[in-house]
Amino acid sequence: QAAAPLHPVTVQCQEAQVVVTVHRDLFSTGRLVKAADLTLGSAACLPVAQSAAEGTVTFVAGLHECGSTLQMTPDSLIYKTVLSYKPTPSGNLVILRTNMAVVPIECHYPRKSNVSSNAIQPTWVPFHSTLSAEERLVFSLRLMNDDWSTERLSNGFQLGESLHLQADVASGNHVPLRLFVDDCVATLHPDRSSSPRYTLIDLSGCLVDGRSDDTTSAFISPRPRQETLQFVVDAFKFAGDDRNLIYITCHLKVSPADQAPNPLNKACSFNKASSLWAPVEGTGDICSCCETGNCP
Repeated sequence: QAAAPLHPVTVQCQEAQVVVTVHRDLFSTGRLVKAADLTLGSAACLPVAQSAAEGTVTFVAGLHECGSTLQMTPDSLIYKTVLSYKPTPSGNLVILRTNMAVVPIECHYPRKSNVSSNAIQPTWVPFHSTLSAEERLVFSLRLMNDDWSTERLSNGFQLGESLHLQADVASGNHVPLRLFVDDCVATLHPDRSSSPRYTLIDLSGCLVDGRSDDTTSAFISPRPRQETLQFVVDAFKFAGDDRNLIYITCHLKVSPADQAPNPLNKACSFNKASSLWAPVEGTGDICSCCETGNCP
């Protein structure tokens, strides 16, 4: 449906791009916002067209453009971006009459079928046979609701709440595998090497955030299955930053399920009651390097 004051932002998820149409009466007050104050994504892409007659502004961007992020679930590819409205004073005025706004935008695509109307034409062997032959692994990292039953619909948290994170691997016809989270870092930007940076998991599977005095962060034991690893992290924000948006980037890996966990492949939490590190599985000695910091 066309963008209108009742629906001020509309999104079309096309095969390779997203089209966002914004009605300039963004707040349904009759006061039109300036097109120049609207941008798309973390790269602040500008609109490609505007219609004075309809009072609309249009953005067109490739799914990977404008700083969008990609989230993978077992069934979907989810491209995420945001529409930002940052008002600027008019003329020589030093006052603003509207609030800034951020509108989250998502495009969901199925992973197990075609997005376009053109069927896949195999050249030598069927597509699924190629995937099976290469034994490709599909990793995912998802925010779950508090009882772990489904993926959490919202990614917004209040301080004092806990993030329930679940890592999975879909291994297809591969030999049985056990999943590990090697490391996780939180940043204010998609680039995991950006600063400031806070380490949640380090040293090949030590949940170092749980070592802090005021946290209860820990891996969940036992696992629901070998190819899944769940952990809880207390919500937090970076000091002195008011963006309230944090990126968490994790490195996931697998080992054969019949291989005993070791200092390189482990999932260790700090138990404050005993002041000891404990593994989800394996012997306690594999976690000793979490304390010394001298892990492989």
